Amino acid sequence: MKERLYDVAILGGGPAGYTAALYAARSGLRVLVLEKYAAGGQMTETPAIENYPGLGEHAVDGFTLGARMQEGAERFGAETVRTEVLSVALGEVPKRIVTDAGEYFAHAVIIATGATHKHLGLAEEASLVGRGVGYCASCDGMFFKGKTVGVVGGGNSAVSDALLLSKLAKKVYIIHRRDTLRAERVYHEKLKNAENVAFKWNSEVVELLSDERLTGVTLSHRDTEQKETLLLDGLFISIGRRPETGLFLGQLAMDEYGYIVAGEDTETSVPGVFAAGDVRAKPFRQIVTATADGATAAYFAEKYIASL
Repeated sequence: MKERLYDVAILGGGPAGYTAALYAARSGLRVLVLEKYAAGGQMTETPAIENYPGLGEHAVDGFTLGARMQEGAERFGAETVRTEVLSVALGEVPKRIVTDAGEYFAHAVIIATGATHKHLGLAEEASLVGRGVGYCASCDGMFFKGKTVGVVGGGNSAVSDALLLSKLAKKVYIIHRRDTLRAERVYHEKLKNAENVAFKWNSEVVELLSDERLTGVTLSHRDTEQKETLLLDGLFISIGRRPETGLFLGQLAMDEYGYIVAGEDTETSVPGVFAAGDVRAKPFRQIVTATADGATAAYFAEKYIASL
């Protein structure tokens, strides 16, 4: 057990996870990162990141930035194991993590498993990401300055994306499968003042049209079943996110959407367990907020271990 006992085990190798690993390792702690895919997490889906401090005019793809974050953490001694976490026992001392590569133990655990965007599930959706299809308007909206874009969804995040895009794009269509928005009323007045925003009510995207890049979508009107072609330069899919928290059900306090409840100190309802990045319940999710969470979690994990 001794060789598999760490000061801090970090579940997830995205920006929150590897920032936590960097800060914890620099503090002299023995750190393990468990990640089943490539470094970077959801960030690897982004072909060009321009809104991360310090990049200047040189955009970087998410895969490259993730790899650099991993290298930075490992330079100070953090270890990475490519494996899938199967179960956790967060109430045990030390905390036990069961993976397909065996069991690991840690005095503190930082959960940085992130959240995934919900997809439409259409053919070519994955292949058009970065070529007209996106999931983060605040990340990629600038690529569509002066162009025509669509936003799929009717909740707060979709309307927020549409309002942001209305300041950049020539025309914004909100495509919603119902005849009313689910978004809070506070957004409705703002939409009325956005002259370049139009609605496609009772409509579903049933096909993505492309010629190397997205050129438009086919809509199906739910009340008439008639089809309509809508020409677009870009499409943002904003139908929600799904937090990767299934492993922690019944062990940690979560909100109604399944996000882990943790304050700005990242401390969860279980002592010695911290939540960082998109998996944590909070109003704003970006790479920079994930890295901030990671640094904070490492700081409080170190304090927790010192108190043992």
